[in-house]
Amino acid sequence: MTQTLTRTLGKIEQVGAASSLLSIRRGLEKESLRVNQEGIISQRPHPSRLGSTLTHPYITTDYSEALIELITPPHPDAKTLLQDMTDIHQFTYRNLGDELLWVNSMPCILHGEDSISIANYGTSNVGRMKTIYRIGLAHRYGKLMQTISGIHFNFSIGNDFWSNWWTICGSIVPLRDFKSEGYFGLVRNVYRYGWLIPYLFGASPAVCRTFLQGRKHHLELLGESSYYLPYATSLRLSDLGYQSDAQAAIKVNLDSTETYIESLTRATTESYPPYEEIGLRVDGEYRKEIDGGPNDRTNLLDFIGRDEAYVQLVDWYKTFPKVFGLMGWHIQLYHTHQIVTPCEPEGCRN
Repeated sequence: MTQTLTRTLGKIEQVGAASSLLSIRRGLEKESLRVNQEGIISQRPHPSRLGSTLTHPYITTDYSEALIELITPPHPDAKTLLQDMTDIHQFTYRNLGDELLWVNSMPCILHGEDSISIANYGTSNVGRMKTIYRIGLAHRYGKLMQTISGIHFNFSIGNDFWSNWWTICGSIVPLRDFKSEGYFGLVRNVYRYGWLIPYLFGASPAVCRTFLQGRKHHLELLGESSYYLPYATSLRLSDLGYQSDAQAAIKVNLDSTETYIESLTRATTESYPPYEEIGLRVDGEYRKEIDGGPNDRTNLLDFIGRDEAYVQLVDWYKTFPKVFGLMGWHIQLYHTHQIVTPCEPEGCRN
């Protein structure tokens, strides 16, 4: 591998294209759970001082309201990239109040799934769609797995390099296809050698016992509140980590753009029996919209078309004449919003 790399770099230098390697750009996305002083997952909403989670380019949330995600723009220089992440990190800490950021990828102290609030992105259509998507994840995978955090490393190579490398290789395929082939080669090498990173640098051999309640495992007790494996490197990548039986059955083909698209199409169109059993509707409401039991608050946007009973409300004989009398004949139904706030048990009449 070293000889191949040396020959490749030599070819690039011969045509004076070494400077195009400087066009490599890198970005980071870092997730961390907000916790209180006791190390328990936060029950507070996302701090308003950090801006809107829907629109802020650098500070948002991932799955849960407590799972902060810090995002850098792409940088050509690694030192500048790390400084940018440091600046975003420090700004976040200055606006967390008395809360802290959990440093490990495996989660902090949890009090069951009820303690994990799904991220709220507001009442706009885009914001509500992001929340609905996460409600669907809760039904399919459970909330506990979604509290596992991580770091995403974004990587790209500038067009100058690809143009030079395309010429050096004497390729006859279109440049766009040549770039795709090159990126797929990079991804295959990540899969081939990526295990080295957690093997050498993995540092999550332990997990809080609250994460394991009701789950089978072979970890050993560490103190009073944690479990671990003596020689583990990354429990996040283990069968207790961010894994899914449904996703394990999906075989994504990275040989070419065509095979990649074909495998993704198959993965997104073939049904998965356990998810079919979950269903889309419960008690007349869409499953993805439900976040709790029948006595919980509901907050549904554009609900009229969801059921024939809702459609009948549009010109309900007891209310429509009054609306017509107030507004006249020119009436358009532009937006609907259903909010149900159940009363407290002691305030309800039998």
